[in-house]
Amino acid sequence: MLDSLKIKIFADGADLAGIRALAENPMIKGFTTNPTLMRKAGVDDYEAFARDVLAAVGGRPVSFEVSADDFDAMERQARKIATWGDNVTVKIPVTNTKREFAGPLIARLSGAGVKVNVTAVLTVDQVRGVAAALAHDAPAVVSVFAGRIADTGRDPVPVMKEALDILKAKPKAELLWASPREILNVFQADAVGCHIITVTADVLGKLKLIGKDLAEYSLETVKMFHGDAAKAGYEIET
Repeated sequence: MLDSLKIKIFADGADLAGIRALAENPMIKGFTTNPTLMRKAGVDDYEAFARDVLAAVGGRPVSFEVSADDFDAMERQARKIATWGDNVTVKIPVTNTKREFAGPLIARLSGAGVKVNVTAVLTVDQVRGVAAALAHDAPAVVSVFAGRIADTGRDPVPVMKEALDILKAKPKAELLWASPREILNVFQADAVGCHIITVTADVLGKLKLIGKDLAEYSLETVKMFHGDAAKAGYEIET
């Protein structure tokens, strides 16, 4: 089933050992990270970490995010990050913490040839604004957090379809399905026509379940419950 997928699978994380291991897997076409993942992984030197990642991934695309909230500072950081490698894409949040749209900054960076990955996008209106800001022929990624949309009880598929339609006006912009929660999302994103999906290590670990016989899976589940009850010494008097 994986062989039939057209979508590119990017690994999302900040564990350097895990990144090195995944870099050996030809199925992984790129890598992304963010400050939250980096903090959880204990990264304390951003640039040193980034250069270690770049040394590990063999030239595949990597997205690194700015940390500033002021747009002028974001721009300075973005331009520096872009110098770290030709395969680097710079993640720019769709707004700052004051709800100010990053469109003018996206336009400046995109127009200057900086490959941007506009992140934390959750609405169709945001996609429209980002598409309008991107330079026509500039490579870019628009990361729509479909998993977070689903967390609110909304179906992300119609949003992703509309986003893809909007981005047709920018032929080198790729739509990324971000924050997937389950393997099914990989197939949903592929069916929609998304170009990329980011997948965390816990979801990647479920790839081995694709196509698994459900009756066998049922039996394994029963054995797990029974085994754990026995290990815990549970007894019910009858």
